[in-house]
Amino acid sequence: MKNKYLFLLVLFFMGITFVMVNTTSADKGRRYYEQTGEVVWEIKTEEKVVAITFDDGPHAKYTADILDLLEKYNAKATFFVVGENAEKNPELLLRQYNDGHEIANHTYTHPIKTTIPKLEIEIKKTNDLIYSITGYHPELFRPVEGQYTDNMIQSLVKNGYKVVMWSWHMDTEDWRNPGVHRIIKTVLNGTKPGNIILFHDGGGNRSQTVKALEKILPELQKQGYKFVTISELIDLQKKEELRNKKEKKYD
Repeated sequence: MKNKYLFLLVLFFMGITFVMVNTTSADKGRRYYEQTGEVVWEIKTEEKVVAITFDDGPHAKYTADILDLLEKYNAKATFFVVGENAEKNPELLLRQYNDGHEIANHTYTHPIKTTIPKLEIEIKKTNDLIYSITGYHPELFRPVEGQYTDNMIQSLVKNGYKVVMWSWHMDTEDWRNPGVHRIIKTVLNGTKPGNIILFHDGGGNRSQTVKALEKILPELQKQGYKFVTISELIDLQKKEELRNKKEKKYD
């Protein structure tokens, strides 16, 4: 009987250890990472700027259609590319770069679950591929499905990356194909200065995303919004923080 209880006790502690090691959420939380600047969800600003981002591409058809629309409205975006898709569509990756958009890393195979050593390999493989095509080394990374841990952030920061999420109310969920009207409504009803909007240009049928953008881009422009890259958004945040410090100093 004693051995039976001892065995159950061992299983209990093994279970706790497993949960602790495999947790997909960060212990330190959003507030901590926003203060350190290691992760960005959005910025606080009164300037009418917004960053539109696309995950999972490039896709031969939908990315090309999106690039045409962005060019039409002179809008800049940030593309979080999946390495294996970039390898299939190098000409689109190069066009993104040449058109002045920002290219960022979104792993090589888009794994839902992985280990940190394997993730580091995926990120390096994608970065090396992007560099071989564009001559540019991305410094931004977005976790698959937005899932991260403290250990993951620590690894990314150590390797020189900033982690980019999105404004939680600005997830268009276009990967669900919710309908063009719903995507448009989510963006136009929710956009505020400094937001990061999440779209997808790969990973499935993105025709609804393209059609929604045909309405979203001109409407936000009409409202006075400027479309900037993530790095431009971060630079603006730094300038505003510096200005606020100077103002407090002379108060």
